[in-house]
Amino acid sequence: MTAAIDTRARAVVYRTRGSSHGSITRLVSPGDLGEFLKPFVFLDLFGFNTEGGHKGFGLHPHSGIATLTYLIEGDTLYEDTTGEQGTLRGGGVEWMRAGNGVWHTGAPAPGVKRVRGFQLWVALPPSEENAPAQSMYLAPAQVPREGPARVLLGRHGAARSAIAAPASMNYLAVELKDGERWRYTPPAGHTVGWVAVNEGGLGTGDARGGPIGAGELAVFEESNDAIDFIAHGDTAFVLGSAVKHPHELVMGHYSVHTSRAALDQGEAEIRRIGAALRQQGRLS
Repeated sequence: MTAAIDTRARAVVYRTRGSSHGSITRLVSPGDLGEFLKPFVFLDLFGFNTEGGHKGFGLHPHSGIATLTYLIEGDTLYEDTTGEQGTLRGGGVEWMRAGNGVWHTGAPAPGVKRVRGFQLWVALPPSEENAPAQSMYLAPAQVPREGPARVLLGRHGAARSAIAAPASMNYLAVELKDGERWRYTPPAGHTVGWVAVNEGGLGTGDARGGPIGAGELAVFEESNDAIDFIAHGDTAFVLGSAVKHPHELVMGHYSVHTSRAALDQGEAEIRRIGAALRQQGRLS
């Protein structure tokens, strides 16, 4: 007796190119796709040439979330109010658990001509949304790899990120050569799934709409099925999968919490840190 072969493709249910504002393309926000993709509640694709006068991202606050910045290209100077500062190399990762409140900044390192990357926001559970802020900076060599995938968060195959994610989730940066095929099998319970392409084109088992192009995000139907990919040209993309975040998204300007009380607490801490920064002359 021959075993049946499952040829069903996991459907793409939504595609978007987001909204672009200068050097930043916003693909996911908490008030739109973030509600469906939570715990992934925000995603920016950014890229700029420093010759154009772009000075990076000034001091700004967060609370209630964790941010992960994946630098595709361009060394960046970083500093945050946990006391960390230094240089993050192209290919490296910044993880910032904002928790109860934090301010941070990033700027191109001297001599860098171009900076590109993704910034992701991850919703935190109630046990962590008002916890003390923590930051971690991983050099490119500290980001583990399994096949064509670098593991930014979570675990894939034998590769496991050094970052302690707040829930069951994977966030991978994948590079495929033209015509290369790759299958992603999500862990049990990872019904949330999406990809965002920054270079090339990405075909999936769902042929409707053609390849997912550079600058585009695609959302997969909620299921635990594997996803098959084929590269159209040399292709680079990030992929997220997770157990769905079960809590509400209560939003402030730079914050996402699970309740109004938690948001009020986080925003009060942001104001307190901001006042201290102004007294130090670091914030106008």
